[in-house]
This record gives sequence, C-alpha cells and structure tokens, in this order.
Amino acid sequence: GHGSVQRVWPEAGSFSDDGMGPVPARWRGVCHDQSSSDDAQVRCNRKLIGAQYFNKGYAATVGRAGAGASPASTRDSDGHGTHTLSTAAGRFVPGANLFGYGNGTAKGGAPGARVAAYKVCWRPVNGSECFDADIIAAFDAAIHDGVDVLSVSLGGAPTDYFRDGVAIGSFHAVRNGVTVVTSAGNSGPGAGTVSNTAPWLVTVGASTMDREFPAYLVLGNKKRIKGQSLSPVPLPANKHYRLISSVEAKAEDATVAQAQLCMEGSLDKKKARGKIVVCMRGKNARVEKGEAVHRAGGVGLVLANDEATGNEMIADAHVLPATHITYSDGVALLAYMNSTRLASGYITLPNTALETKPAPFMAAFSSQGPNTVTPQILKPDITAPGVSILAAFTGLAGPTGLTFDSRRVLFNSESGTSMSCPHVAGIAGLLKALHPDWSPAAIKSAIMTTTRVQDNTRRPMSNSSFLRATPFAYGAGHVQPNRAADPGLVYDTNATDYLHFLCALGYNSTVIGTFMDGPNACPARPRKPEDLNYPSVTVPHLSASGEPRTVTRRVRNVGAEPAAYDVRVREPRGVSVSVRPSRLEFAAAGEEKEFAVTFRARAGRFLPGEYVFGQMVWSDGAGRRRHRVRSPVVVRVGAHRTSKTSVPVA
Repeated sequence: GHGSVQRVWPEAGSFSDDGMGPVPARWRGVCHDQSSSDDAQVRCNRKLIGAQYFNKGYAATVGRAGAGASPASTRDSDGHGTHTLSTAAGRFVPGANLFGYGNGTAKGGAPGARVAAYKVCWRPVNGSECFDADIIAAFDAAIHDGVDVLSVSLGGAPTDYFRDGVAIGSFHAVRNGVTVVTSAGNSGPGAGTVSNTAPWLVTVGASTMDREFPAYLVLGNKKRIKGQSLSPVPLPANKHYRLISSVEAKAEDATVAQAQLCMEGSLDKKKARGKIVVCMRGKNARVEKGEAVHRAGGVGLVLANDEATGNEMIADAHVLPATHITYSDGVALLAYMNSTRLASGYITLPNTALETKPAPFMAAFSSQGPNTVTPQILKPDITAPGVSILAAFTGLAGPTGLTFDSRRVLFNSESGTSMSCPHVAGIAGLLKALHPDWSPAAIKSAIMTTTRVQDNTRRPMSNSSFLRATPFAYGAGHVQPNRAADPGLVYDTNATDYLHFLCALGYNSTVIGTFMDGPNACPARPRKPEDLNYPSVTVPHLSASGEPRTVTRRVRNVGAEPAAYDVRVREPRGVSVSVRPSRLEFAAAGEEKEFAVTFRARAGRFLPGEYVFGQMVWSDGAGRRRHRVRSPVVVRVGAHRTSKTSVPVA
C-alpha cells in the first residue's frame, strides 16, 4: 500500500480498481468522509483503499468559524494530492493528455499498488496551511493502517528535527518499517535552501526529462526563439503582432517593478491592446501574468526568465497564446526590441517534442544543499523528474489553479519537487514488493547508490544555467529504477544507529524521547553525526592543518554469493581519501562488512571554506552482471563550526 499525505479526486481513471483483487487482509485503514452531501463523499474501492483528513491542529489555530471556510473532506480542492498520488501509483490510463499535448498512456511508478490519501493541508492562514499536529496525526494513522511507503510532498523551512512535524512523524514511520519520501523544496537555486533534511527521510530534488512542449516566438527579423507552453489557444490571425515590453504598457498608478512582473492591474488597456507583451518571471504566478495581459487586452504573452532561473522553461496551461523563454533568449529578444521602433512577432501553437537534449538537467526552483540543520548529512538525497509532469487532476479547479480559470481537465501538467517526490515513492513501492524484507534504509540505499550523474549527451548533469551541477543539487544523482532493484550492497541503519545519531547531535534524553520510546541512553563514547551509516559521505569540518578525519561505514551484501568488491575513489580537489580495507569479500548473501574512510587536506591544494566533491565506488568486477555501488563524497576544509548545530531545550 502507498500512502500520500495529501488529498484525492477518487473518480480519476488513475484510481480505477478494474480487475484488482480484494484488499489485503492486513489493511486497517478507513474512508472517513463526514460531509453531509452525498456527491462530496470519497468512496473507497479496491485501488483507493483509504482516505482520511486531519484538521484538528488547523481548526485549533483558525477557530471553528475559520475552519468552516475549508470544508472538512478528503476531497481534493486544488489538484495537488491527486496529481502526486497518481504519479506515485496511478493505474494505466490510455489517451491521457492535456489539451491534446503529451498524449499517451499514463501510469504511476507502482501502478499495481493500493493507495490511501491522508489530507493534512488546508486553506492557508497566516502563511501556514499544514500544521504539525495534523501532520503527526496523519503519520500515526498511516503507521496504524499498514502503509509501506509514504509520499510526502510538503515541508517547511529547514529546522531542528525536534521542532519539525515531518521529521518527528517520519521517524516513527521509519522505525515501523515505512519508507518516507519527501520533497527537497522549491526555494532554489540558492545554496542551503533544502528542507526535509532528516537522515531517515528520502529527500528528492527536481530535474527535467526529455519531453518538452515547444512554442516558438517568431520575430519580425525572421529569428525563431524556442520557448515552452501548453496554451491551447492559437493567435487569432496568422500574422505578426506588435511586440512590447510590459514596462512600456505600464498603468499610470503602477510601479515599474509591478509592470515588469505583469502584476494584476499593472498594465494599461490602451497600451497593451492587440499586442504581444513581454513579462519578466518572478514573484507572482507565471499563469497570473498571462491573465494580467489578457485582462489588459493583450493578445499574447512572452515570459522571460531572470538570470537566476536561467534555462529552466516550464510548460503552463496559459489562458492566452504564450511561451516561456530562457534568460539568454530574453536578452537577445530585448536587443531586437531595442534595435527597431516597431518590433513584431508571432507565437506558434505548442507541440509535443520527445528525446530533447540535454536532459535531465536540474530545475532552477529545486532547493539545494548544504544541509543547514546537520551539515554532516548530504541533502537532497536524489533527483527525479519534476518539470512539466502530466498526471491526474481534480475536478474542482482549473489547470492554472487560479480562481478565474473555469476550464476543467482530467490530467494536468505541474512542476515542483512535489512532482518529483512521488516518482521516487513509486520506485520505493516497487522495491518493497521485490524485497519485502528490506528496511526503509536499505530501500533508500538501493535508490541512492545506483543513480546516474550524466545526461543524455553523456556529459555531467548540469544546472538550469547549463553549468555543471553538484551533489548539492542532485544528491547521489538521477534515479534509475531498474538498477535499484539489484544494488549489490546496501548501507542499512537500525534504531540503535539513529539513537547514536540523535545523541551525536547533542539531544538529551527528554528530546530523544519525542522520537523513541523505551531505553534511549546515549553511549558513553559519543559518536559523530558523520558516522551514521549513510549512503553518502559528508565531512564539513576537515582540519586545514592536515589532521586526518575518519568516518566508518558498513555494507550488507544483497547480491550474489560469494562476492568480492573493490573500491575506487575520485578524490575531491585538495583532499586525499583512503579506504580501509579497500577490498571486501563476502562469503554469503546477508553478510555485513565494515570499512573506514580517512580524509586529509593536501597542503596548499584547497580553498578554505569551499565545498569540494568526489565519489567512492564499490564494484564487483566486470561484465554485464557487475554492481557499481556509488556514493557521493562531499568535503569542506578549514571551516569553523559556525553551522547551526542543534541545541536541545532541557
């Protein structure tokens, strides 16, 4: 069973139970919709086997009257939960498309899995919509019900684990054998923006895939600029239209900044009428800018990136003919508009393009490391497709999600780490079915150590500015589901490992009690956070004077027996790395071996305070059957301990 801490649109074809057998006897979940009106009830079936909502924390904050504005139902009002749950485990749906684009058979990661939805997010109050009390209650319910995997496309700012509902709830879930997959956050591309940083979570960044929806801006000088769009409306006549920047169409009472971003009401109807308007990306929703142009009488929208968003183009269901172009193309467009008095252009209807290159590359919005809560744990852990993802949608909102959008669609294209998280949750479900005895940590290790870090041009994966991306963007790399089924070795962790980790953070027994019941005394010899048996290795405080730093790891053979693995290390710049022993010989499957990794700064070869990256690969020979168990290695030399280390409240 798959859980999603979300909400659901039960009528979606993705949740059809045609041909599915009876619900497993061990399932203890329910469908509890208290709503009086019959049509709003969420009825379960043999596919969608649970639907619950949790709003007591929300109601306690906003008061009963406020809560009335958000009807207490598991029904999905904004499409987010339906989209993510169908991505994780939707059934095969032939002829899925959005306005005819991306047409084909849709399926989730684990189409044969049963699904349940746990709704914890409500209409925002003071910027908060998902309350810790409700999140923890949902985790408890999911553990009780018997889910195997939880897909959690939500999270707050990075914060101490004992103050974070997702971290506390997921710790209990993981200890009960539930794999918890979360989103890294959409606050990129700045450094240190990643949330959901706890080591028991699988934290997923977002990258592109090799399908695009190109719509071309054809300029008066015959130049063609490729953008992206899912707008179903063509420009009225097949002719060129005047092209102006939104600042030129500024309304009297609007600021230049408001007009530049095409904020609602910032454009003058007389100046915009009949023209294609160029707006800058940022602040307000991309589709809202198109609505602002539409209301001002503009015929088309060109959405241009700022420098930070680089080459990330997102296909949206715009309300008028539109295209979203890169930063460099925006600069070129500006040059053309400045060079002529009567700039003109035409926007083509989008089409669906496959096998586009380069792909994948990192989305600009994908939150990045380093981990500001525990710098010794690399986050995100992995990246997966999260840009222009087509999945099932609610019948209560239009594809743009804005109030004026009266269109209704069965499938919608959405972008975010919310969309990449369920891709990995689906893979975790498949691995759980293949290896029912694997722990959440073993499943996570298999996913992390079998990734790729190259794109489809065989070059290192890049970021949205087409510069080389780092593990702070993609973690261990881009997920490869088929490889994860047979990883060879896994880095496993048990309750004692996590206890030692919490002790290493300096948590006292009271705080540790919020995570673990039972005896939770810390060991006499304190361990270091970087000694947690994690599939990546991060040393954020390596001494500049050349003193060594050693971390330990252990791996279990889950592949052939007997087996022998040799290690190869690509050292981070300015750091020497040695692994002892450098060969591991396993007599049987299930056997565990320890090894130690020692780091030393090379005098004069490093930049103090800068992170450098390498990798460590265990492999068992050559040929088609060989395993490559790869771990990213992240080191910072000479940085003082200024990082926010958690100080527990006594």
